[in-house]
Amino acid sequence: MAKEFKRTSRVGDFLKQELAGLIQRELRDPRLGMVSVTGVEVSRDLSHAKVYVTVLGKDSAEEAAESVAALNHAAGFLRSQIAKINNARITPKLQFVFDVSISRGAHMSKLIDAVVAVDRVHAAHRNDGGSDAAPSADE
Repeated sequence: MAKEFKRTSRVGDFLKQELAGLIQRELRDPRLGMVSVTGVEVSRDLSHAKVYVTVLGKDSAEEAAESVAALNHAAGFLRSQIAKINNARITPKLQFVFDVSISRGAHMSKLIDAVVAVDRVHAAHRNDGGSDAAPSADE
């Protein structure tokens, strides 16, 4: 059975692609920096869209607050540009939010790496104590 696509997800994908290009080409605010659109959640009635962004070199919402504020300030302009491109009846109102999932994922990866390193140390310590074990079938 084919995967069913909702209209909200199609609109969200369209907005993600168009906003990424518009932010890169049209906005000239020095507060922005290198902004990436990581996702878009669109309400069921297509009237609101929450746009998740990351900023290169900014790992927390506090550090990226200035860039997010600049994007929210330009939201009306971006919405009007999307309305010109999109032939839908309604263009969602845009709200920009810093995406913490990438920094959270990096933090989780560091924690996993630390636990794996500790586990290797413990495994090496156990293997040193049991060096009198019989050779394996591979040898």
